[in-house]
Amino acid sequence: MAAGDPSTAATSDVPATSSSAASYPDRLREALVALSQACDSGVSNASEAASFTVSDILDAFAAVMSAEADDGNDGGDDSTAARVSEQLLREVHEFLSRPLANQMATDALSLVLPIPVAKLGAQTGGCGDIAAAILKFFVTNCSPRDMLSILCEALDAPMELPNCSSSFVLLLNALAEVLTKIQRRHIEQVKVALPAVLKVMRATVSECDEEHGKAVVDLFNAAHGIGNAIQEMCTAMVNKNKEGMCAILGLYSLQNIALASRSRQQDILCACGSVVLQHFRFLKFSGFTYVGLLTGSDVTAATDKLSKEDDADFLEGFSFAMDGAMLTVVWAYMYDDMSKYAGEELELALKEVQGNHMMKWEAINMLKYVLSSICYPWIIKSHSINLLLSLAGENHVQETNNHVDFTSYAPRIFATLKAIESVMMAAPEALMRKKAFAALKKVISMVPSSQRFDILQALVNNSMSSSLTAILLDLVREEILRESRQAENDHVESDGFQGHGELPPWASHALELVELILRPPHGGPPCLPDHGDQVISALNLLRFILIIDSRGPRSGKLFQKGTLHKVHSEWLIPLRPIVAGIQSENERDDSEIANQIVCSLNPVQLVLYRCIELVEEKLKGC
Repeated sequence: MAAGDPSTAATSDVPATSSSAASYPDRLREALVALSQACDSGVSNASEAASFTVSDILDAFAAVMSAEADDGNDGGDDSTAARVSEQLLREVHEFLSRPLANQMATDALSLVLPIPVAKLGAQTGGCGDIAAAILKFFVTNCSPRDMLSILCEALDAPMELPNCSSSFVLLLNALAEVLTKIQRRHIEQVKVALPAVLKVMRATVSECDEEHGKAVVDLFNAAHGIGNAIQEMCTAMVNKNKEGMCAILGLYSLQNIALASRSRQQDILCACGSVVLQHFRFLKFSGFTYVGLLTGSDVTAATDKLSKEDDADFLEGFSFAMDGAMLTVVWAYMYDDMSKYAGEELELALKEVQGNHMMKWEAINMLKYVLSSICYPWIIKSHSINLLLSLAGENHVQETNNHVDFTSYAPRIFATLKAIESVMMAAPEALMRKKAFAALKKVISMVPSSQRFDILQALVNNSMSSSLTAILLDLVREEILRESRQAENDHVESDGFQGHGELPPWASHALELVELILRPPHGGPPCLPDHGDQVISALNLLRFILIIDSRGPRSGKLFQKGTLHKVHSEWLIPLRPIVAGIQSENERDDSEIANQIVCSLNPVQLVLYRCIELVEEKLKGC
């Protein structure tokens, strides 16, 4: 036997400070001897029972180690456990590697040992190498289809995370070798393996913190080995089978890119950049393009190729594929090696998408998967906003979009805008919040003017923050100004200022929003000073509308007498004593908080009184 083989080292001289730990190797040797005798006799029941005894011994020691680790034992005990683990693994490997090893014994042990061997292999020292050698022996000497099922069951077994991530790495590496040995019905076998693989990946990534950075990278490298095995299968296949396998490989890569992007690493670019690049190469091999990734069309096409009734559960494993599609492009933006690999192809794809309105909307709406999730780090969201601004471009497209029916797009546009809002409100850096606000305005400006106020009204109605509502109302005011100026320049009869007294399209929306804030639907006056931001924005919006309606020959088109009475008696007058009372109460209090409240309500009072004056002036003219 070669000198470098794991089984060649002596095992009898392994020190053990614990008598209980030292007893495990002796018990294991006895169990292996019993297994050998049972297999030599050809009695299957006896060999099965003996193999379970071997497994129980390894499992028991793994459980002891886990319990001691939970109790916080010192480094000396950890070292002893690692040495005993290595000794146990060497005993198993030496038994399997005997020149006259019995195949019955090998088959029996292959059924029960992958889990305990993987657990012991997670120990320090040489445990990992010996455990890998044992698993490789099983893969080489047992039926590939049997080993695939055995390893998938092992991956699905409960293990303590994140400490067992090294165990999963061993099992994934063994599974990758098994896949390369499959000779027929490749797609069916891959569909058995990948759900177990992706379940482990998702669970481990969600549990691992920054301190487990290397373990996460090792896990993704093992997952890359699975991808390599699938790629080998694709190379050997033809026609529809190859298309189906390439679709699987593409979706698998996208899922891994999304999972890598979710890992909680302090420097995610350094930790996971190479992982993403590896999987991006699989995407290129599978026929995915930048345009297809930006718009999500390649993901849809791949899913359609696999969409059968019996594939529903299988496709659930790729739940982050759409995230991964857009994240692939985001990584190309923020990771230098990806940018170099993408080269001119990415720039050409961006230009193609920018030049097609529908494709542009598809790409912008794809970003909601990343921006709305709390699982992706801020650096990725920041670059996602950069990509969104790049996609939107500098040109205003609302005029060319007015002929397009956006009804089917509206729900997705709304979801995208809500995702941008979440970044705008929660981002830790002011620059990122500023970029998100710019993106929000840009996307809103791209919505056809005929539907823009519907979108804005929906955003205000669904806002849970006073400051956000105030920002949205200010955007409404800006849109009214733009619309009114456009109407003046174009002399459009339907703008409400000319023709037969028709109201402009924004009038009902704007007044409904003002009423929503000044007379909340749940009853009572607005909550002051807590909601002071949105109240002053609503008052400013009302003041702006009143001023527009008072301009020369256009006067009186927006407010009927009944509307003016309602605004005066139901919106403004009830608010006046509330503001005055809060002001008076806090002026008598000399605390810092009281002074802040007074300062915040001063502009509210000022604009409120101006609105009352404007309404009363208009009432006099009725």
